[in-house]
Amino acid sequence: MSTLFAPPAPALSIGPLRLDVPVVLAPMAGITNTAFRRLCREYGAGLYVSEMITSRALVERTPESMRLIKHHESETPRSIQLYGVDPKTMAEAVTMLVAEDRADHIDLNFGCPVPKVTRKGGGAALPWKLDLFRGIVEAAVKAAGPLPLTVKMRKGIDADHLTYLEAGRIAEGAGAAAVALHARTAADFYSGTADWSAIATLKQTVTSIPVLGNGDIWSAADALRMVDETGCDGVVVGRGCLGRPWLFGDLAAAFSGREHKAEPTLGEVAIAFRRHAELLVEFFDGDENRACRDIRKHVAWYFKGYAVGGELRAALAQSSSLAEIDELLGRLDPDQPYPGADAEGQRGRAGTPKQPALPERWLESRELQETHRVALTEAELDTSGG
Repeated sequence: MSTLFAPPAPALSIGPLRLDVPVVLAPMAGITNTAFRRLCREYGAGLYVSEMITSRALVERTPESMRLIKHHESETPRSIQLYGVDPKTMAEAVTMLVAEDRADHIDLNFGCPVPKVTRKGGGAALPWKLDLFRGIVEAAVKAAGPLPLTVKMRKGIDADHLTYLEAGRIAEGAGAAAVALHARTAADFYSGTADWSAIATLKQTVTSIPVLGNGDIWSAADALRMVDETGCDGVVVGRGCLGRPWLFGDLAAAFSGREHKAEPTLGEVAIAFRRHAELLVEFFDGDENRACRDIRKHVAWYFKGYAVGGELRAALAQSSSLAEIDELLGRLDPDQPYPGADAEGQRGRAGTPKQPALPERWLESRELQETHRVALTEAELDTSGG
């Protein structure tokens, strides 16, 4: 048991949506598919957002984008994150989601730091162009109608080119239902320590809609501390839940004022891993081989800190069927206790700071230049990140 004590947190209202637990699962490419979202829901509560989906691909109804926007009947509210660089295309994508009743909440991605996105003016690079950012958000809000539409962003491109305060004011003025800030710049990527003071500054700047904080929430204690230090209305959890879907149970307890911390035995971790694989099979329409390939990246996260030999870890990361996974998990000692700090802390990609890739002469003006339209035209052709 932990020593967490805090008064119950108020419910988080994002437009008409009311979340009893002010927690959002951050969109993560290749991670937050319906299988992982369902698993996290089984442990806790909150808003669980889809992987980032490109607006152009959605308008063109590509098979992959149509598959990614599907939600299981147990998922409510349904949340979809869109990425785009053109107001018209973004509006068309939002219109489609609304008209076909495919979502209850839509989030716009302006935080992706991946070079192949930023070098074409997308993701975390886009808010630098104030007119383009405003145009996209206004068009999307109008198309969303009664559906709450939110904006997720980073502090800016680098320490010398911050955008989050202006972007927050624009989103608020355009009618966004909330804004979320990953308190790093694109140059930071996922390195170092998130600058929670920026979340506090944004909260002081954007006052009529909720402000959510994102960055370095590895535990429920971190979430409570972020709210206490910044005054934010809720938290967005990304890498901290990788291999730890039970973190959402910890968060639900902490925000309800209850003392609880999951400390799973190795057997309980194995059950969660097996459940994840099973849900992935369903997500991939019964294709066990594809599901087992997909879960390989989760092996190290689930078993972090536990005494699981390298040979067995490697075998799990090469499995191709549920039967094979079952046989391998059966070799584990289910009574092995929780290893404590060794299973906690940072996980997922971190890397080092890097010079953001940007379109040529992108930083010379805050307004969109004609020479940049070609790069933006290509920005949605091949994207990933979150």
